[in-house]
Formats: sequence, C-alpha cells, structure tokens
Amino acid sequence: MFTRVSIPTPFQVGAVNAYVAGRTVVDPGPDSEEAWSRLLEALEARELVPEDVTQVLVTHPHPDHFGLAARFRSEGARVIATPDAADIMEDFGARLRYEQSYFADFFERCGISRETAEAVTQLPEAFLAYAQSVATDRTVESDDTVTVDDEPLTVDEVTGHAVGECIFSYDTDGRREAIVGDNVLGDITPNPFLQPPPDRGGQRPRVLPAFNDSLRWLREQGHDRFLTGHREPVESPAERIDVILEEHDQRTEEVADIVSEGTTTPADVMTALFGDLPATEYFSGMSEAVGHLDVLEANGRVEKRASGGVFVYGLQ
Repeated sequence: MFTRVSIPTPFQVGAVNAYVAGRTVVDPGPDSEEAWSRLLEALEARELVPEDVTQVLVTHPHPDHFGLAARFRSEGARVIATPDAADIMEDFGARLRYEQSYFADFFERCGISRETAEAVTQLPEAFLAYAQSVATDRTVESDDTVTVDDEPLTVDEVTGHAVGECIFSYDTDGRREAIVGDNVLGDITPNPFLQPPPDRGGQRPRVLPAFNDSLRWLREQGHDRFLTGHREPVESPAERIDVILEEHDQRTEEVADIVSEGTTTPADVMTALFGDLPATEYFSGMSEAVGHLDVLEANGRVEKRASGGVFVYGLQ
C-alpha cells in the first residue's frame, strides 16, 4: 500500500523513512532543502506535486519526522497527529525551552555538574532549524480511523520513544501491517527518551516501564509487518519485540548489579554502563540509566532518596 521514501537527515541516526500512498504522506522528514528535494522527486515519480498532497500523518513529534509538514500544509494539506504531538508541533521552540529548563535541573539532581547539565540541554538548539512549527488540523486517538487512498487505517497510541506517539495499522494483501515510526526498529533498540512532566510541577513520566508495557501490548496485536521510521521494515514483529524486551531486561539486570555495589547516582550508573560519553550522547545515556532505575524502582528492587540535593539509589 505504501511506498517507502528514504529522506536524508543531518542527524546521527541517518536517513528517515517517509511513506507515500495516494495523496497522503506519512512522516515527511526534516525541514531542509535536501529533504524537500528528495520528497519532491518521489512525488514527481507518482506524477504528483506538493499541492496534490491532501494530508500528512505524523507518528511522533521529532524534527526528523514532522519538519516538512508545514510546507505541505501551506500548499493545502491537512496535518494529522495525536493531541500531545499536536501541542508540541504547534510551538516546537517553546517545547524545547521547557525541556531545557526542566532537564538542566533534573540532570544536576542526577549527579551531573550544573555546567555540564546546562551545556547538554543547550545542544538540541541545533534541531530548531529542522523543526518548523505547524498547526494540526485533526487530532486522533486510539481506535480512531484515518482514510488513506480509500483504505481505513486504525490509530493506536503507543509509549516509549516520544511524547504523543502513535502507529497506523491497516490490512493489505491478506496481511496486517503498521507504520510504527521509531517505536520499534529493525536493528536499533529504540531509546526511551526521558520526558518532562506533562504539566509544570507534575510528576515525570516513567518512560521505560511504560514502554515495556506498550511493547508487550503491541506484540499481541498480530501484525505481520512493521514499516519503521529508519532503515528496513520488520518482517517478524513479535520476534523483534521479544528481542527488544530481552535487551531491556538484560540492561535492567546490569543496572541492578551496579547498584548492588553500593549507593549510587544516575550519573554513576551512566558512567558504569557507557564510560566517558561525549556531551552529545549524555541525554541518551541518562535516559537509559534513569529508565532502568525507574524499572527497578517500580519493581520494588531499589529505593531512591535525596542526599545533598542529589538522587541516590540503593537496593531495597
């Protein structure tokens, strides 16, 4: 049903997959001239121009996935995303400033120096150039249906990689397929990025425990194929999900072993796992360290307390 289009990005992950069917584009890619040119080529091969695109579907509000949506909307297309994704895409700069403010404080409480925490949270400023803010014309939630090329796609909200993620499932040639964004990838374990509280002063979402639960649910949905946000499709979804869950479980046990050696901070866990990371990898590293500590805390295996304004963890 969908044609995959490999769109260049300036990000470490490499090219992103956009998908085209009829007059619909899913995850059009980052807002860059190189990405736009590649997408125009793909449309021209189908004898289409940007004005012919009637809708843009977004799986999640990361710049490499939604950045070009505003260009299509200016040509008349409607943008479709979940409510949480819509809130972020409407003013991506404001969302980034909120995350920077929250994580500069949070990382310091995790045992990183204030100077380093502020430097790390400033790095995503470079993303703004590729993430043109865009209004959403229709918001969708789980069990809603979107019509693409006269065929129904079912929306399911999922958890793990980004705020406001969703997948689009459909039947084609006797198979159940889904466009899953970055929630499941074929040869990369998706990073459960830390998220700030939905509301200022609220509770930080425990992303990795929720991601594990979401993956277990998704494994039972009977899909035959996943069209992913990067690289090749996943031809055996349940098997791939089992591998990801096993990798998560193994890393959780590794973190438990680190904590068993003595009371430790999230920054200490990150260093024990990955060594001396460059600043560009700190957010991913802290997301993984804190995520697995969250799993252990949720399972009653570790206890968190504050010591000198810093979070420390010990075995229960």
